[in-house]
Amino acid sequence: MRAGKLRHKIIIQDYTESQDRSYGEVTKPWSDYETVWASIEPIRGREFWESQQINAEVTAKITIRHLYGINTKMRVKYGSRIFKIISVINPEERNVELQLMVKEEV
Repeated sequence: MRAGKLRHKIIIQDYTESQDRSYGEVTKPWSDYETVWASIEPIRGREFWESQQINAEVTAKITIRHLYGINTKMRVKYGSRIFKIISVINPEERNVELQLMVKEEV
């Protein structure tokens, strides 16, 4: 993998569950798991009408250097954009890079 292609700095976030000590309420905030350099490639864009409003859906492939622990319960933050991880692919099982198939949350 060429480093020049990894020009986007992204934050991979994990969904954690914690309990508020003062009220005992369970909260599930997103916390930063790792900040890495990535390549972001749009795969397709689609706009459709639903419930009398326009919803945009963009699917992309995000490529990063191999990192253990990444799963589909995580998300990617890039600037103000949020991507839900749909699948994690380890090409040829070589542990060199990961391809994250993502769906942008709008």
